[in-house]
Amino acid sequence: MSQQLSVFPAFFRVAQKRVAVFGNGDEAFAKVRLLLNTQARILAYADHPEPAFAAFLKDQGIETIREAFADDQVEGAALVFAATGDAAADRVIVAAARERKIPANAVDQPDYCDFLTPALVNRAPVAVAIGTEGAGPVLAQMIRAQIDQLLSPSLGIVAILAASYREAVERLIPRGVARRVFWRRFFSGRVADHVALGDLASARREASLLLDAAERVSGHVWLVGAGPGAEDLLTLRAQRVMMEADAIVYDALVPQAIVDMGRRDAERLSVGKRKGCHTKSQDEINHLLVKLAKEGKRVVRLKSGDPLIFGRAGEEMAAMREAGVSYEIVPGITSAFAAAADFELPLTLRGVASSLVFTTGHDLAGDVLPDWARLAVSGATIAVYMGRSVAASVAGRLMQAGLPAETTVAVIENASRPERRLLHGILRELPDLENRTELDGPVMVIIGDAVAGANFDRSEPLAAGRRKGAGPSASGAERAEQILN
Repeated sequence: MSQQLSVFPAFFRVAQKRVAVFGNGDEAFAKVRLLLNTQARILAYADHPEPAFAAFLKDQGIETIREAFADDQVEGAALVFAATGDAAADRVIVAAARERKIPANAVDQPDYCDFLTPALVNRAPVAVAIGTEGAGPVLAQMIRAQIDQLLSPSLGIVAILAASYREAVERLIPRGVARRVFWRRFFSGRVADHVALGDLASARREASLLLDAAERVSGHVWLVGAGPGAEDLLTLRAQRVMMEADAIVYDALVPQAIVDMGRRDAERLSVGKRKGCHTKSQDEINHLLVKLAKEGKRVVRLKSGDPLIFGRAGEEMAAMREAGVSYEIVPGITSAFAAAADFELPLTLRGVASSLVFTTGHDLAGDVLPDWARLAVSGATIAVYMGRSVAASVAGRLMQAGLPAETTVAVIENASRPERRLLHGILRELPDLENRTELDGPVMVIIGDAVAGANFDRSEPLAAGRRKGAGPSASGAERAEQILN
Protein backbone atom coordinates (compact mmCIF):
# COMPACT_ATOMS: atom_id res chain seq x y z
CA MET A 1 0.00 0.00 0.00
CA SER A 2 1.37 3.42 -0.95
CA GLN A 3 2.58 5.68 1.85
CA GLN A 4 2.23 8.77 -0.35
CA LEU A 5 -0.37 11.41 0.46
CA SER A 6 -2.84 12.59 -2.14
CA VAL A 7 -2.73 16.07 -0.58
CA PHE A 8 0.15 18.39 0.24
CA PRO A 9 -0.03 19.65 3.85
CA ALA A 10 0.32 23.44 3.92
CA PHE A 11 -0.82 26.51 5.85
CA PHE A 12 -2.57 29.36 4.02
CA ARG A 13 -1.80 32.96 4.99
CA VAL A 14 -5.21 34.44 5.71
CA ALA A 15 -4.51 37.35 8.07
CA GLN A 16 -6.75 40.30 7.09
CA LYS A 17 -7.86 38.41 3.97
CA ARG A 18 -11.47 37.64 3.08
CA VAL A 19 -12.66 34.09 3.68
CA ALA A 20 -16.24 33.41 2.56
CA VAL A 21 -18.48 30.88 4.30
CA PHE A 22 -21.82 29.98 2.67
CA GLY A 23 -24.54 28.32 4.72
CA ASN A 24 -27.21 28.74 7.37
CA GLY A 25 -26.80 25.76 9.70
CA ASP A 26 -24.40 23.55 11.63
CA GLU A 27 -21.95 23.00 8.76
CA ALA A 28 -21.37 26.73 8.27
CA PHE A 29 -21.36 27.26 12.05
CA ALA A 30 -18.48 24.74 12.40
CA LYS A 31 -16.41 26.39 9.65
CA VAL A 32 -16.82 29.85 11.18
CA ARG A 33 -15.71 28.56 14.60
CA LEU A 34 -12.66 26.99 12.98
CA LEU A 35 -11.79 30.22 11.17
CA LEU A 36 -11.97 32.19 14.40
CA ASN A 37 -8.65 30.53 15.30
CA THR A 38 -7.12 32.76 12.60
CA GLN A 39 -6.92 36.47 11.80
CA ALA A 40 -8.97 36.04 8.63
CA ARG A 41 -11.70 38.54 7.77
CA ILE A 42 -14.70 36.19 7.83
CA LEU A 43 -17.73 36.89 5.62
CA ALA A 44 -20.77 34.75 6.41
CA TYR A 45 -23.24 34.45 3.51
CA ALA A 46 -26.41 33.29 5.26
CA ASP A 47 -29.79 34.35 3.88
CA HIS A 48 -31.73 32.50 6.62
CA PRO A 49 -29.28 31.60 9.44
CA GLU A 50 -30.54 29.28 12.15
CA PRO A 51 -31.16 31.14 15.44
CA ALA A 52 -28.08 29.85 17.31
CA PHE A 53 -25.85 30.59 14.32
CA ALA A 54 -27.33 34.06 13.87
CA ALA A 55 -26.77 34.86 17.56
CA PHE A 56 -23.17 33.62 17.36
CA LEU A 57 -22.42 35.75 14.28
CA LYS A 58 -23.81 38.79 16.04
CA ASP A 59 -21.93 38.14 19.30
CA GLN A 60 -18.64 37.67 17.45
CA GLY A 61 -19.17 40.74 15.26
CA ILE A 62 -18.80 38.69 12.08
CA GLU A 63 -19.88 40.44 8.90
CA THR A 64 -23.03 38.68 7.65
CA ILE A 65 -24.59 39.03 4.18
CA ARG A 66 -28.23 37.87 4.19
CA GLU A 67 -28.61 37.24 0.51
CA ALA A 68 -29.14 34.19 -1.67
CA PHE A 69 -26.03 32.94 -3.44
CA ALA A 70 -24.74 34.78 -6.49
CA ASP A 71 -21.54 34.00 -8.40
CA ASP A 72 -19.99 37.40 -7.77
CA GLN A 73 -20.07 36.88 -3.98
CA VAL A 74 -16.87 34.82 -4.16
CA GLU A 75 -14.93 37.66 -5.81
CA GLY A 76 -11.85 38.71 -3.84
CA ALA A 77 -11.99 35.81 -1.37
CA ALA A 78 -8.79 34.00 -0.40
CA LEU A 79 -10.74 30.84 0.45
CA VAL A 80 -14.34 29.70 0.00
CA PHE A 81 -16.30 27.26 2.17
CA ALA A 82 -19.50 25.82 0.72
CA ALA A 83 -21.42 24.61 3.77
CA THR A 84 -25.10 24.97 2.93
CA GLY A 85 -26.07 21.38 3.72
CA ASP A 86 -27.33 21.02 0.13
CA ALA A 87 -24.78 19.04 -1.92
CA ALA A 88 -25.94 20.41 -5.26
CA ALA A 89 -25.91 24.02 -4.02
CA ASP A 90 -22.42 23.53 -2.59
CA ARG A 91 -21.15 22.26 -5.93
CA VAL A 92 -22.46 25.41 -7.63
CA ILE A 93 -20.56 27.56 -5.11
CA VAL A 94 -17.36 25.57 -5.63
CA ALA A 95 -17.69 25.87 -9.42
CA ALA A 96 -17.99 29.66 -9.12
CA ALA A 97 -14.86 29.79 -6.95
CA ARG A 98 -12.85 27.51 -9.22
CA GLU A 99 -13.79 29.58 -12.24
CA ARG A 100 -12.03 32.47 -10.50
CA LYS A 101 -9.12 30.21 -9.38
CA ILE A 102 -10.09 30.56 -5.69
CA PRO A 103 -9.49 27.44 -3.54
CA ALA A 104 -12.80 26.05 -2.32
CA ASN A 105 -14.08 23.41 0.07
CA ALA A 106 -17.46 21.68 -0.10
CA VAL A 107 -18.47 19.98 3.14
CA ASP A 108 -18.48 16.14 2.90
CA GLN A 109 -17.71 16.18 -0.86
CA PRO A 110 -14.00 15.33 -1.29
CA ASP A 111 -14.13 15.67 -5.08
CA TYR A 112 -15.21 19.28 -4.63
CA CYS A 113 -12.49 20.20 -2.14
CA ASP A 114 -9.34 21.95 -3.33
CA PHE A 115 -8.16 21.86 0.29
CA LEU A 116 -9.21 19.93 3.38
CA THR A 117 -9.81 21.37 6.83
CA PRO A 118 -7.81 19.52 9.50
CA ALA A 119 -8.49 18.82 13.13
CA LEU A 120 -6.58 21.66 14.77
CA VAL A 121 -4.54 21.99 17.95
CA ASN A 122 -4.04 25.71 18.47
CA ARG A 123 -1.15 27.09 20.50
CA ALA A 124 -0.75 30.21 18.38
CA PRO A 125 1.65 30.83 16.77
CA VAL A 126 2.18 27.07 17.04
CA ALA A 127 -0.44 24.97 15.27
CA VAL A 128 -0.76 21.23 14.77
CA ALA A 129 -3.07 20.17 11.96
CA ILE A 130 -4.25 16.55 11.64
CA GLY A 131 -5.75 15.32 8.40
CA THR A 132 -6.97 11.95 7.13
CA GLU A 133 -7.80 13.00 3.56
CA GLY A 134 -11.44 12.65 4.51
CA ALA A 135 -11.10 8.97 5.35
CA GLY A 136 -11.66 9.30 9.09
CA PRO A 137 -12.73 12.65 10.58
CA VAL A 138 -13.46 10.96 13.92
CA LEU A 139 -9.95 9.49 13.91
CA ALA A 140 -8.51 12.96 13.31
CA GLN A 141 -10.48 14.29 16.30
CA MET A 142 -9.20 11.44 18.49
CA ILE A 143 -5.61 12.22 17.52
CA ARG A 144 -6.23 15.92 18.11
CA ALA A 145 -7.42 15.19 21.65
CA GLN A 146 -4.26 13.18 22.40
CA ILE A 147 -1.93 15.86 21.05
CA ASP A 148 -3.86 18.55 22.88
CA GLN A 149 -3.06 16.79 26.16
CA LEU A 150 0.63 16.49 25.28
CA LEU A 151 1.25 20.16 24.47
CA SER A 152 1.53 22.69 27.28
CA PRO A 153 -1.11 25.43 27.19
CA SER A 154 1.76 27.94 27.47
CA LEU A 155 3.60 26.62 24.41
CA GLY A 156 2.45 29.49 22.22
CA ILE A 157 3.76 32.07 24.72
CA VAL A 158 7.14 30.29 24.75
CA ALA A 159 7.19 30.44 20.94
CA ILE A 160 6.41 34.18 20.97
CA LEU A 161 9.20 34.73 23.50
CA ALA A 162 11.57 32.71 21.30
CA ALA A 163 10.79 34.97 18.34
CA SER A 164 12.02 37.97 20.33
CA TYR A 165 15.42 36.25 20.79
CA ARG A 166 15.82 34.99 17.24
CA GLU A 167 17.81 37.97 15.96
CA ALA A 168 20.24 37.83 18.92
CA VAL A 169 20.69 34.08 18.48
CA GLU A 170 21.48 34.45 14.78
CA ARG A 171 24.00 37.16 15.60
CA LEU A 172 25.74 35.54 18.56
CA ILE A 173 25.50 31.75 18.15
CA PRO A 174 26.98 29.95 15.15
CA ARG A 175 24.79 27.63 13.10
CA GLY A 176 24.94 23.95 13.87
CA VAL A 177 25.19 22.13 17.18
CA ALA A 178 25.46 25.16 19.46
CA ARG A 179 22.35 26.79 18.03
CA ARG A 180 20.31 23.59 18.12
CA VAL A 181 21.28 22.98 21.74
CA PHE A 182 20.34 26.57 22.67
CA TRP A 183 16.83 26.24 21.24
CA ARG A 184 16.37 22.77 22.68
CA ARG A 185 17.19 24.08 26.15
CA PHE A 186 15.07 27.17 25.57
CA PHE A 187 11.95 25.16 24.76
CA SER A 188 12.39 22.30 27.24
CA GLY A 189 14.18 23.81 30.23
CA ARG A 190 13.79 26.55 32.83
CA VAL A 191 12.64 29.17 30.33
CA ALA A 192 9.56 27.12 29.48
CA ASP A 193 9.04 26.26 33.17
CA HIS A 194 8.87 29.96 34.14
CA VAL A 195 6.49 30.72 31.27
CA ALA A 196 4.19 27.91 32.44
CA LEU A 197 4.12 29.57 35.87
CA GLY A 198 3.29 32.94 34.32
CA ASP A 199 6.64 34.47 35.36
CA LEU A 200 7.82 36.07 32.11
CA ALA A 201 10.47 38.21 33.82
CA SER A 202 12.24 35.12 35.18
CA ALA A 203 11.82 33.41 31.81
CA ARG A 204 13.64 36.29 30.11
CA ARG A 205 16.45 36.15 32.68
CA GLU A 206 16.90 32.42 32.06
CA ALA A 207 16.90 32.99 28.30
CA SER A 208 19.61 35.62 28.65
CA LEU A 209 21.72 33.25 30.77
CA LEU A 210 21.32 30.56 28.10
CA LEU A 211 22.43 33.04 25.47
CA ASP A 212 25.56 33.94 27.44
CA ALA A 213 26.53 30.29 27.89
CA ALA A 214 25.63 29.09 24.40
CA GLU A 215 29.16 29.03 22.99
CA ARG A 216 30.30 26.70 25.78
CA VAL A 217 28.26 23.74 24.51
CA SER A 218 30.19 20.47 24.81
CA GLY A 219 29.62 17.13 23.18
CA HIS A 220 27.68 14.34 24.85
CA VAL A 221 27.10 10.64 24.19
CA TRP A 222 24.01 8.57 24.94
CA LEU A 223 24.40 4.78 25.01
CA VAL A 224 20.90 3.85 23.88
CA GLY A 225 19.15 0.49 23.92
CA ALA A 226 17.21 0.09 20.67
CA GLY A 227 15.26 -2.85 22.08
CA PRO A 228 14.82 -6.23 20.40
CA GLY A 229 13.70 -4.88 17.03
CA ALA A 230 10.05 -3.83 17.15
CA GLU A 231 9.79 -0.07 16.64
CA ASP A 232 7.10 0.40 19.26
CA LEU A 233 9.29 -1.20 21.96
CA LEU A 234 11.72 1.72 21.74
CA THR A 235 11.44 3.73 24.96
CA LEU A 236 10.17 7.30 24.97
CA ARG A 237 13.52 8.50 26.31
CA ALA A 238 15.38 6.72 23.53
CA GLN A 239 13.12 8.31 20.94
CA ARG A 240 13.64 11.76 22.50
CA VAL A 241 17.44 11.61 22.52
CA MET A 242 17.48 10.27 18.95
CA MET A 243 15.65 13.43 17.92
CA GLU A 244 18.34 15.48 19.68
CA ALA A 245 21.33 13.68 18.22
CA ASP A 246 23.73 15.20 15.69
CA ALA A 247 25.17 11.75 14.98
CA ILE A 248 23.79 8.21 15.34
CA VAL A 249 26.30 5.36 15.57
CA TYR A 250 24.49 2.04 15.19
CA ASP A 251 25.09 -1.71 15.06
CA ALA A 252 24.02 -4.10 12.31
CA LEU A 253 21.33 -5.73 14.46
CA VAL A 254 19.44 -2.44 14.85
CA PRO A 255 16.65 -2.34 12.21
CA GLN A 256 16.86 0.48 9.69
CA ALA A 257 13.35 1.58 10.64
CA ILE A 258 14.61 2.42 14.15
CA VAL A 259 17.71 4.18 12.83
CA ASP A 260 15.39 6.27 10.63
CA MET A 261 13.52 7.47 13.73
CA GLY A 262 16.41 9.77 14.52
CA ARG A 263 16.58 13.42 13.55
CA ARG A 264 16.30 13.71 9.79
CA ASP A 265 19.57 15.61 9.29
CA ALA A 266 21.61 13.65 11.86
CA GLU A 267 24.78 11.96 10.58
CA ARG A 268 24.27 8.17 10.50
CA LEU A 269 27.30 5.93 10.96
CA SER A 270 27.03 2.13 10.73
CA VAL A 271 29.66 0.27 12.70
CA GLY A 272 28.22 -3.08 11.58
CA LYS A 273 28.97 -5.19 14.63
CA ARG A 274 27.51 -8.65 14.12
CA LYS A 275 28.81 -12.14 14.74
CA GLY A 276 31.60 -12.83 12.26
CA CYS A 277 31.23 -9.45 10.53
CA HIS A 278 32.69 -6.37 12.21
CA THR A 279 33.21 -3.37 9.95
CA LYS A 280 34.91 -1.59 12.87
CA SER A 281 36.80 -2.96 15.85
CA GLN A 282 35.68 -2.01 19.36
CA ASP A 283 38.72 0.25 19.73
CA GLU A 284 37.76 2.05 16.51
CA ILE A 285 34.20 2.52 17.78
CA ASN A 286 35.49 3.91 21.07
CA HIS A 287 37.72 6.34 19.21
CA LEU A 288 34.85 7.39 16.93
CA LEU A 289 32.54 8.18 19.87
CA VAL A 290 35.20 10.26 21.60
CA LYS A 291 36.08 12.06 18.36
CA LEU A 292 32.47 13.01 17.61
CA ALA A 293 31.89 14.23 21.16
CA LYS A 294 35.13 16.28 21.12
CA GLU A 295 33.78 17.99 18.00
CA GLY A 296 30.89 19.20 20.17
CA LYS A 297 28.35 16.78 18.73
CA ARG A 298 25.48 15.12 20.59
CA VAL A 299 25.91 11.42 19.80
CA VAL A 300 23.57 8.43 20.13
CA ARG A 301 25.35 5.09 20.29
CA LEU A 302 22.49 2.80 19.28
CA LYS A 303 22.72 -0.83 20.41
CA SER A 304 20.33 -3.73 19.95
CA GLY A 305 18.48 -4.71 23.12
CA ASP A 306 19.90 -3.10 26.26
CA PRO A 307 23.35 -1.46 26.08
CA LEU A 308 24.47 -2.99 29.39
CA ILE A 309 23.71 -6.61 28.44
CA PHE A 310 26.35 -8.10 26.12
CA GLY A 311 26.67 -4.71 24.43
CA ARG A 312 30.31 -3.96 25.40
CA ALA A 313 29.11 -0.70 26.89
CA GLY A 314 31.69 -1.07 29.66
CA GLU A 315 34.55 -0.52 27.21
CA GLU A 316 32.85 2.48 25.63
CA MET A 317 32.11 4.06 29.01
CA ALA A 318 35.73 3.55 30.08
CA ALA A 319 36.96 5.23 26.88
CA MET A 320 34.68 8.23 27.42
CA ARG A 321 35.61 8.58 31.08
CA GLU A 322 39.28 8.53 30.14
CA ALA A 323 38.68 11.20 27.48
CA GLY A 324 36.55 13.38 29.77
CA VAL A 325 33.44 13.00 27.59
CA SER A 326 30.05 13.16 29.33
CA TYR A 327 27.69 10.28 28.66
CA GLU A 328 24.39 8.79 29.76
CA ILE A 329 22.80 5.34 29.63
CA VAL A 330 19.33 4.94 28.11
CA PRO A 331 18.12 1.42 28.92
CA GLY A 332 16.36 -0.73 26.36
CA ILE A 333 14.22 -3.87 26.42
CA THR A 334 16.58 -6.80 26.23
CA SER A 335 15.91 -9.67 23.81
CA ALA A 336 15.25 -12.20 26.57
CA PHE A 337 12.20 -10.24 27.74
CA ALA A 338 10.87 -9.85 24.21
CA ALA A 339 11.41 -13.53 23.49
CA ALA A 340 9.59 -14.53 26.66
CA ALA A 341 6.70 -12.23 25.75
CA ASP A 342 6.45 -13.80 22.27
CA PHE A 343 6.15 -17.23 23.89
CA GLU A 344 3.91 -16.00 26.75
CA LEU A 345 6.59 -17.59 28.87
CA PRO A 346 7.13 -16.88 32.60
CA LEU A 347 10.85 -16.38 33.15
CA THR A 348 10.28 -16.84 36.87
CA LEU A 349 7.56 -18.95 38.38
CA ARG A 350 6.62 -19.16 42.05
CA GLY A 351 7.76 -22.45 43.54
CA VAL A 352 9.57 -23.45 40.36
CA ALA A 353 12.14 -20.82 39.25
CA SER A 354 13.11 -17.88 41.43
CA SER A 355 16.26 -16.83 39.55
CA LEU A 356 17.16 -15.88 36.00
CA VAL A 357 20.51 -16.09 34.21
CA PHE A 358 21.54 -14.18 31.07
CA THR A 359 24.47 -15.76 29.20
CA THR A 360 25.95 -16.14 25.74
CA GLY A 361 26.85 -19.79 26.33
CA HIS A 362 30.38 -19.26 25.04
CA ASP A 363 31.85 -19.77 28.51
CA LEU A 364 30.93 -23.47 28.22
CA ALA A 365 33.84 -23.97 25.85
CA GLY A 366 36.33 -24.59 28.66
CA ASP A 367 36.75 -27.54 30.99
CA VAL A 368 35.38 -25.79 34.08
CA LEU A 369 31.62 -25.67 34.42
CA PRO A 370 30.53 -22.02 34.88
CA ASP A 371 28.49 -21.03 37.93
CA TRP A 372 25.38 -20.33 35.83
CA ALA A 373 25.26 -23.96 34.73
CA ARG A 374 25.05 -25.04 38.37
CA LEU A 375 22.21 -22.52 38.82
CA ALA A 376 20.36 -24.16 35.93
CA VAL A 377 20.55 -27.52 37.67
CA SER A 378 19.13 -25.93 40.84
CA GLY A 379 16.11 -24.57 38.96
CA ALA A 380 17.09 -21.20 37.48
CA THR A 381 15.77 -20.15 34.07
CA ILE A 382 18.62 -19.70 31.57
CA ALA A 383 18.38 -17.23 28.70
CA VAL A 384 21.12 -17.91 26.15
CA TYR A 385 21.88 -15.03 23.75
CA MET A 386 23.23 -15.77 20.26
CA GLY A 387 22.26 -19.34 21.00
CA ARG A 388 22.19 -21.17 17.66
CA SER A 389 25.92 -21.70 17.28
CA VAL A 390 26.44 -22.91 20.86
CA ALA A 391 23.28 -25.00 21.19
CA ALA A 392 25.04 -28.38 21.16
CA SER A 393 27.67 -27.45 23.73
CA VAL A 394 25.08 -25.82 25.99
CA ALA A 395 22.81 -28.89 25.88
CA GLY A 396 25.62 -31.40 26.30
CA ARG A 397 27.27 -29.68 29.24
CA LEU A 398 23.98 -29.00 31.03
CA MET A 399 22.88 -32.63 30.74
CA GLN A 400 26.36 -33.72 31.86
CA ALA A 401 25.95 -31.46 34.91
CA GLY A 402 22.69 -33.18 35.81
CA LEU A 403 19.91 -31.13 34.14
CA PRO A 404 17.25 -33.61 32.93
CA ALA A 405 17.22 -34.20 29.18
CA GLU A 406 13.44 -33.61 29.22
CA THR A 407 13.80 -30.03 30.46
CA THR A 408 11.68 -27.79 28.25
CA VAL A 409 13.40 -25.33 25.90
CA ALA A 410 12.04 -22.43 23.84
CA VAL A 411 13.83 -20.98 20.82
CA ILE A 412 12.98 -17.60 19.34
CA GLU A 413 14.44 -16.05 16.20
CA ASN A 414 13.92 -12.29 15.66
CA ALA A 415 12.09 -11.75 18.93
CA SER A 416 9.34 -9.08 18.83
CA ARG A 417 9.56 -8.60 15.06
CA PRO A 418 6.85 -9.49 12.54
CA GLU A 419 9.15 -12.12 11.00
CA ARG A 420 9.81 -13.86 14.35
CA ARG A 421 9.89 -17.64 14.47
CA LEU A 422 9.14 -19.77 17.52
CA LEU A 423 10.33 -23.33 18.14
CA HIS A 424 9.93 -25.61 21.16
CA GLY A 425 11.33 -28.88 22.37
CA ILE A 426 13.36 -30.45 25.16
CA LEU A 427 17.01 -30.16 26.11
CA ARG A 428 18.22 -33.30 24.33
CA GLU A 429 16.79 -31.91 21.06
CA LEU A 430 18.59 -28.59 21.35
CA PRO A 431 21.64 -29.67 19.29
CA ASP A 432 19.27 -29.90 16.28
CA LEU A 433 19.23 -26.11 16.36
CA GLU A 434 22.70 -25.93 14.81
CA ASN A 435 21.31 -27.67 11.70
CA ARG A 436 18.53 -25.11 11.23
CA THR A 437 20.46 -23.00 8.72
CA GLU A 438 17.29 -21.11 7.75
CA LEU A 439 17.53 -19.28 11.09
CA ASP A 440 19.74 -16.36 10.04
CA GLY A 441 18.41 -13.75 12.50
CA PRO A 442 19.38 -13.33 16.16
CA VAL A 443 18.35 -16.42 18.12
CA MET A 444 17.47 -16.62 21.81
CA VAL A 445 17.30 -19.95 23.67
CA ILE A 446 15.46 -20.19 26.99
CA ILE A 447 15.92 -23.27 29.17
CA GLY A 448 14.32 -24.32 32.44
CA ASP A 449 11.32 -25.82 34.19
CA ALA A 450 9.45 -22.49 34.06
CA VAL A 451 9.53 -22.71 30.25
CA ALA A 452 6.97 -25.51 30.44
CA GLY A 453 4.41 -22.82 31.27
CA ALA A 454 4.78 -21.21 27.86
CA ASN A 455 2.13 -21.12 25.13
CA PHE A 456 3.24 -23.53 22.39
CA ASP A 457 0.22 -23.00 20.12
CA ARG A 458 2.12 -20.69 17.74
CA SER A 459 5.45 -22.54 17.74
CA GLU A 460 6.81 -25.48 15.78
CA PRO A 461 8.74 -28.53 17.02
CA LEU A 462 12.47 -28.15 17.33
CA ALA A 463 13.24 -31.77 16.41
CA ALA A 464 13.20 -32.53 12.69
CA GLY A 465 10.21 -34.55 11.47
CA ARG A 466 7.92 -33.79 14.38
CA ARG A 467 4.39 -32.58 13.65
CA LYS A 468 4.21 -28.78 13.41
CA GLY A 469 2.21 -27.23 16.24
CA ALA A 470 2.65 -30.19 18.60
CA GLY A 471 3.44 -29.32 22.16
CA PRO A 472 6.50 -30.50 24.04
CA SER A 473 7.38 -34.18 23.96
CA ALA A 474 5.18 -36.51 25.99
CA SER A 475 7.54 -36.43 28.94
CA GLY A 476 7.92 -32.68 28.55
CA ALA A 477 4.15 -32.22 28.50
CA GLU A 478 3.83 -34.30 31.67
CA ARG A 479 6.48 -32.12 33.38
CA ALA A 480 4.65 -28.98 32.25
CA GLU A 481 1.37 -30.24 33.72
CA GLN A 482 3.08 -31.14 36.99
CA ILE A 483 4.78 -27.75 37.24
CA LEU A 484 1.71 -25.68 36.47
CA ASN A 485 -0.53 -27.73 38.77
